[in-house]
Parts: sequence; structure tokens; C-alpha cells
Amino acid sequence: MKKFRPQPGFVVQAFRFALDPNAVQEAALRSHCGAARAAYNWAVAWVEASWWQRRAEESYGIAEDGLTRWRPWSLPALRKAFNEAKHTDPRFAAWWEENSKEAYSTGLANAAAAFDNYAKSKRGQRKGKRVGMPRFKSKRKARLSCRFTTGVIRIDTDGRHVTLPRLGAIRVHEPTVKLLDRVRAGTARILSATVRHERGRWSVSLQTEVKRDLTRVARPDTAVGIDLGVKTLAVMADSTGEIRTVANPGHYDAARKQLRRASRTVSRRQGPDRRTGQKPSRRWEKANAQRNKVHHRVANLRQDALHKLTTSVAAEYGTVVVEDLNVAGMLRNRRLARRIADAAFGEIRRQLDYKTRRRHATRLVVANRWYPSSKTCSGCGAVKAKLALHVRTFECDACGLVIDRDDNAALNLAALAAACVTGTGVAGDQDTAPAVSKPRGADRKTRATRPRHKAEAGRAGGAALPHQRQEETRDRPQTEALMLW
Repeated sequence: MKKFRPQPGFVVQAFRFALDPNAVQEAALRSHCGAARAAYNWAVAWVEASWWQRRAEESYGIAEDGLTRWRPWSLPALRKAFNEAKHTDPRFAAWWEENSKEAYSTGLANAAAAFDNYAKSKRGQRKGKRVGMPRFKSKRKARLSCRFTTGVIRIDTDGRHVTLPRLGAIRVHEPTVKLLDRVRAGTARILSATVRHERGRWSVSLQTEVKRDLTRVARPDTAVGIDLGVKTLAVMADSTGEIRTVANPGHYDAARKQLRRASRTVSRRQGPDRRTGQKPSRRWEKANAQRNKVHHRVANLRQDALHKLTTSVAAEYGTVVVEDLNVAGMLRNRRLARRIADAAFGEIRRQLDYKTRRRHATRLVVANRWYPSSKTCSGCGAVKAKLALHVRTFECDACGLVIDRDDNAALNLAALAAACVTGTGVAGDQDTAPAVSKPRGADRKTRATRPRHKAEAGRAGGAALPHQRQEETRDRPQTEALMLW
């Protein structure tokens, strides 16, 4: 599919609303999402059938010219083959007319994207983990989702209903006045709609082309460094020296007692068993729904708190500095995994990324993963070789500074923003040569900063001051400390 490019001055933004469908509409929504899943499974089976056929023919000794032709997996090819098969295939012939064509197009588009990812990953053209062959989607586990790109997609004039193809007008839980006013003023245009069942609730996401004006922040000349943690969710220190602490709400820990009680009730009911084919009882389904409701509430509270935090930061500061944390590696720590997952470090980074780009007046600076923000003294720049995690107070051996560990890290991150602006060889300076990598794959261990010998200082023309002794060490990590995100 051709990638959509917004007009100059416009950006693509999604507006999400919670739906309130009646029983008939909910059944239609589930039917559309099931049709998308069925079309996806059909496409996977149709493409892979030629693969297995060719493999069987090769085992028979058939030459390359006599093998079955490869079946294409592009979206136009899948659409053409599906339109020819839906009239005669017993899996679709009896009911395919009940749903919109967009439901089947959603499944075929997802299958085409899955095969593309598999092919690119196999050729080494795709970043990240290696992607395997597309697998069939289970009716029990697949996420209910369907996308509409054509047809009647609009927000009704009353501001409380959304109209979708073949589904009609569906009531929403919250008013759609903000988007409706933009559409009426001509500063927004709806491109597509995606319905999804998530956290026990149906929602619709309207992808729109919105005119975005330049938004000025409250303090454009101030930079803030954000140090994320478990005990304290975030410690923010700006370039003026002001330090602000954001407490960790701990939504999951607060709900653990309620979750234990709900899980105990579920375990005492007759649940499903795939090995014996046992179906769950009605009491188990009711108890499981109550337990899921607790999980959904915790997720909603966490999302609300993170959005409020990131929105306030992006609206106040001109430069935001965060760390490139290895969240996946941190989750391997069985002692802290639950609290790290509850804090959602990766989600904070993701929200700051798009919210700072949306405002155009705020930039996001990502510190290198190996930058020793906690081990570096914010006063003189001395770097400790080791600093255990249980040590919560930083004590500098050079200047004697005593400061909280998290406050010290946040101050160092805020100082990196100034280094990026002045141009000290950091990433982002276009005219500066990149740092030379260390030979033999040298490790990333932090080197301790030690004062020079008195005799050496005397030969240099006098005793060196503490901040002079640290200049060489401070410049080294800053060479590769920043990445403009």
C-alpha cells in the first residue's frame, strides 16, 4: 500500500474514543473482527501451501522448472485470490456477505505485512529479533481488531456517536467535540478508523490529518534531566538547579491484595482444560471477568499517570534529557522485575518521544546507555569506578560533595543538554568527527578518576585544581554520551 504523506503544515494524529455499543452492535463488531482473523488465516494457508508443495516435489526429484510456482503474498495478489475463493470456499461462502469488505482487507493486509517482515528478516534487512514464518491466529487468543479505510467514517453532529461502514452509528462514552470542531473548521480530516477490544472495552481510533501549529513551551530555554527509578518514579533536575521528585504511584502493589482474593476465587471454580476438552463453568467465567477487571483498572491508572507526567514535561521544558535504559535486561532481575514493569520505563520514553516531536519547540536528547550519570559527581565531574545499587547517597572523593544518588544523576543529565548546545563533539554536532571506537572490543567499565601525582603536577607548573584534573575524564564520556532522538 502507498504510504500516506500529510500536506505541509499537517501531521497524522489518532483520536481514540471508548465505544458504548448495544448487544446487536457488539455482535457485529465481533463478527467483523472474526472475519479479519479468518481472512488472515486463509492468506497464511494459501501462501504456505505452495511452499510445502514445492518441498514435497523436491523430495520426489522433480526439477526446478517443473515445481509448483510460488504464490505471491502482496496485498493486491491476496485480494484477487480471496475474491475468487470466497464464493466457493466452504469456510466463507455461507457468511462472508454479512461483514464489510474492509474486515477481510484488514486480515489480508496483516498477512502481507507478516510475510514481508519474515522475508526481510531472513535476508537480514530488518532490525531487531529474527522474525519467523507467520502463524495462524487462534480464535481464543487473537486480539479483536478491524480497520476501516473506505466507506462512511464520520463523527456525528451531536458529538456522541461515531458512524462506521456496515455498523452504523455507535455511541461513545466521551464527547467528541474536540475533533468535531476541527473537522468543521477544516483543520482536520479523518483518514481511517480502527476498532479494537482491549481491557474489556471496545474503542475506536480515528486516524486523522490535523493542522498542527507551533506550540511554545513555558520555559523554552530550560533543560531538564529525568532519572527514572523504582523507589521514586522520576527525579527531574533542570538547568537552573531546581530538583523535583515524582513519587511512584505503585498501582499494581496497591491492588495485589485484591488480585490475590480474585485469583483465589478463580482457582476454586471449574476452569477450561484444553487437554481434556473441559469447558469453563459460568461461575468461573464470572470470577475470571472480575479478576480481569482489576487488571484493567491497574493498567488504566498507570496509563493515566504516565500521560499526565509526560504531557507536563513536554509542555514546560525546551529540552528533555533521558537515559537509554536496557529495560529488557532490567526485567531479568527477579527481585525488581515486578516493580520495574509497573513503573513502565519504556512507555515513558515512548510518550516523551512523540510528544516532544509534536510540539516542534521541544527536543528530546537520549543519553548513551553507558554514560555514568549516577557515578559522576555533579559538582566537579569526578567519576567513581563502582557504585553499588544499595548506596543511595553519592559521596564525592575529590570535592567532598554529598548528595542523593538520584538527584546527582538528574543534574548530570541536565548538564548534558548544555554540552549538546555548545558543541563539544557530542552526537548531533554535524561538523564534528565521530568518536573513534575502542580497539579489540574494549569493555564499557567506568574508569575511576584519580588525582595526578604531586611531582607530576609540579613539573606541569603548579598544583592542579580538582576541576582541572577532571577535564580529561569528563570530556571522554561526553564524546559519545548523547544521541538526538
